[in-house]
Formats: sequence, C-alpha cells, structure tokens
Amino acid sequence: MRRLGAPGRTATVLLAASIGVLATGTAQAQTGGTGSDGYWAVPPPFVASYLPGDNGGHNSFDYQQKNACVTRDLGQKEVVLREKPWGQQYLQIEEAQQLARAKTGSAGGGIRVAVIDTGVTRHPYLPRLEGGGDYVSAGDNGLNDCDGHGTEVAGIIAAQTPQDQIGFTGVAPDSTIVSIRQSSQNYSKPDSAGGTSGQQTGGRQQNDANGAGTTLSLAQAIVRAVNLNVDVINMSVDNCRPADGSITDGERAIQAAVRYAVDRNVVVVAAAGNTSETCPQNDQADPNKPRSIVTPPWFSDDVLSVAAIDETGGVAPFSVHGPWVSVAAPGTNIISLDPSKGSSQLANQTIENDKATPIQGTSFAAPYVAGVAALVAAQYPNLNARQIMNRIRVTAQHPGAQGGRDNFTGFGVVNPVAALTAIVPAEEGLAAQSGRQLPSGLPDASPKNWTPMIVALAGTGGGLVVLLVVMFVMRTIRRTR
Repeated sequence: MRRLGAPGRTATVLLAASIGVLATGTAQAQTGGTGSDGYWAVPPPFVASYLPGDNGGHNSFDYQQKNACVTRDLGQKEVVLREKPWGQQYLQIEEAQQLARAKTGSAGGGIRVAVIDTGVTRHPYLPRLEGGGDYVSAGDNGLNDCDGHGTEVAGIIAAQTPQDQIGFTGVAPDSTIVSIRQSSQNYSKPDSAGGTSGQQTGGRQQNDANGAGTTLSLAQAIVRAVNLNVDVINMSVDNCRPADGSITDGERAIQAAVRYAVDRNVVVVAAAGNTSETCPQNDQADPNKPRSIVTPPWFSDDVLSVAAIDETGGVAPFSVHGPWVSVAAPGTNIISLDPSKGSSQLANQTIENDKATPIQGTSFAAPYVAGVAALVAAQYPNLNARQIMNRIRVTAQHPGAQGGRDNFTGFGVVNPVAALTAIVPAEEGLAAQSGRQLPSGLPDASPKNWTPMIVALAGTGGGLVVLLVVMFVMRTIRRTR
C-alpha cells in the first residue's frame, strides 16, 4: 500500500498501518487521593458527574488531514497469505467456532461489536459493517480508515473469509462491527500559533503530539457505542502518561464512561498498551507505584485489559505491565485485512522507518478477546457483562503465580474453548474453591509409639531367660551322670 491524497507529499509504500498507544497531553491534571500517596495502581472511585454525552457521534470541530491515507500500490505484486496465523492456531479459534455453531448455529451471530479506533474501511470479508460515528471528521461516519489500524482490528474480530481458500478467519465472523472513528495519526487540529495540538502517540511515531483524538472524545465514543446498543466494545487506542498520583478530567470521563457501559450490560475490552519513550515499562520495584498509567486499562473493575504474548507463549517485551492487566492474547506477527480501499487482500506487514516489519502490538491482542466475548455473549444470552468478563478471566490459562494472576498476563492467556464450555461456580450459585497453602517440606513426624518395641524386647528377654534355664538344667543333669 502507499499513502496518497495529501497535497505536496511523496507516496510511501505500505502493506498495513499500525497505531500504538495514544496519549493526551491536553487535559489538566487533577491531584488528590488517599493521603499523600495519591492515585497510583488503584484509581479513585468513579464520579458519575464526569460522564459526558456522545455529542451525536461527532466532535464539535473537524480535524484537518495532514498526511496521506494508506492505500494499496496498484503496481505492487499481490501478496497471497493462505497460512493460518499462529495466534489463531494457538487459541484454537476454529475449534471454538465449531462449538459455538453446534450450540447456537453461528459464531457470534446477533452480537454487535463496537470498534472505537481509526475507523474501518469496507472490505469484502466484513459483510456486516455499520458506521456508528466519527469524532475526526463530521462528514464521515466511521467508515473511512485513513490509518488502516481500525480495519486490521475489526478483521481479527469479525472477518468472514472463504474457508476453502484462506486460513485466516475472524474470531466471531458472524458478529456485526459498528465502527466509531475516534483517533488518527494523519489528522490534526490547528492551533492559534499555526502548529497543531492533539493526541500523543507512543507507538509507530514517537512523541508525535499532532494526531486527532483526546481522552474526552474517547469517553464520548464509549457512550456513543452504548447508545447504539452494542454488546461489546473494543478499544485498541489507549492513553499513557507518567504515574504521579493524579488523575485528569479526561481520565475521569473515561472512568465514568466504562462504568456506564458495563452497568448497561456492555463488555468493555481494551489494549494494555505498548511501551515507548513516552510510556516506559512498569518494571519498578514497587508494583503498587507504577511508572506509567494506561487508560482505560487502569479502570480494571470495568475493563478487560489485554496484554500481548509472542510465539513462545510468554509476554511480549513491548506489552505494558500493571496490576490492571486482566488476560493476554497473541500480539505479534499478526495477519488481518488489508485496510486500503478497494482491496480484497490480507496484510501482515507495516513500514517502520522505511523498513517492512510485522504487525504487532497489544492493539491486536485486544480484538482476540473481544471476539471471544462475542462468542460467549451469543452462547450465554442470560449472562450480564460482568459475568461474561468473569467467565473469560476464570477460564484463562492461569500463570504460576500466587492467586493465579500476575502483572504480566493477568489471569493468563485467554482460552476460547474453555470460555464456551467450562462450568463457572459463580454462575451456578456455588462458592469458588478457596486457595490453600501447601507445605514446602516433609510433614511433621508422628508421636512415637513405644508399645511395639516394649513387647518385642519383653518377648526377646523372656526367650533368653527360658534359654538360660534350659541350659542350666541340661548342665546339671550332665554333671549328675
């Protein structure tokens, strides 16, 4: 693909576009907390008054396009990808789909999944796609993906590909995608000084404050998705900032928005975030005082935060750690839909610093979990959002850590087959089995029982006495003779 359409710019060949962690610097910090420590790993209680409206699915202004949109170079040789992605095989997605179809007749049918991202471009393998709003350009409705990121995310959730020709498939191919464009690296808002201000990126373009999207518009987009009666929300765009014990007004708005969503029976899934120069890894000594705060994952009571694993099954090095991580899913060497307009192909690479690299990031781990949530919601229509989120957590492949979770993969790698088949005690009204500390050494010695030894010694002594008596009698008889 190549970028076209921006005046005076040279076209750049791309296979796919990728956005990493998004951060805003526009909101004013608001300090506070419990004592002098403020808000660190645990956020403050949500305040309902911060909940914004959805503003009709649009911003109060239009961002201006500054870069060309991603598109396929028509002179480029087609790249045919027929192999199954490793992540799809690792999670046994097709086995889970077979179970879902045997139970419900479809794989996520009737479930609406909102993709709050850079928009979703129409693609032959996304037959059920709706526009839900556009906070970048009021003239659009979420179906113009200039960056390519949102289309790739949507493909992992719901791509419906010819099973006899292509190995790749979406997790819930019978679900409906509702696209809400909220952010873009290729648009910006002019300011009075002639520069730009907007959302900071911590992914492909380091320290770029010239993008579209803010924490407030992200909160508005969440409310918009709920008002459109979706069942699942996927957010592969995050806000990452240094942890300083504070919380911003925009973060409070997101916190209120995700609570609004879950209380209205909508499952909320968000990427855990990628490390960058502006989003350092949480590798400090005290896990309760992280170096970076990532939102929406910070509000883990209402969000399934998804870390990324690589082909080894271990956590990917770029995946941000934190006590808010819920589960993990594949996030490296991604295959998804080619996001360029008019394409019917797949993509597995992006251009970074003029070099083709595999698509990767927690952005692409989150849609695996959103797809699983869609399968579970379709199969268990009586479960509410919190029960679906709990089912996904308790059926994950737990790490070998105390309590069955850690700050790297949360409760472990998501397990779609188990999420569809396991009996969850809480759903049956049963108390969960409590953990028990096992002894690390040998068990304590039993109290000594001396009775057997006493009996044995007494018997032996008695035998010796009898033997001596017999020997004495025999000697006496011999002398008498």
